[in-house]
Amino acid sequence: MIHEEKQALKHLIDTEIHTLSDEIEIIRAAVYPEKGSAPSDKVAHISFKQEQSIHLQRYEEATKRLNRLKAAYLKIDTPDYGICKECEEPIPLARLKLVPESLYCVSCMQELGLG
Repeated sequence: MIHEEKQALKHLIDTEIHTLSDEIEIIRAAVYPEKGSAPSDKVAHISFKQEQSIHLQRYEEATKRLNRLKAAYLKIDTPDYGICKECEEPIPLARLKLVPESLYCVSCMQELGLG
């Protein structure tokens, strides 16, 4: 991978980190509302708890992805970035543009049952 491609991916990762960080803050506000803003009747409370559960799942997934993106950002300037951990072949640039935190090529992900 040439320097310009790595720089473009670095910019992409940085943008995704910022976008995901903003999204996490919005989700966090939905999961942990301000005191006194919880619903007062039982039906509304049940609905609130269901929504809170969904938001909590989204929060956990977004946080995991944010951590993977941060790790990729730190690793991008190393020779290991963009190399499949399983077959040690380069991960196609098109895949890295879609999922810049990829550790495996598509073939290895399928063989390992990860995708």
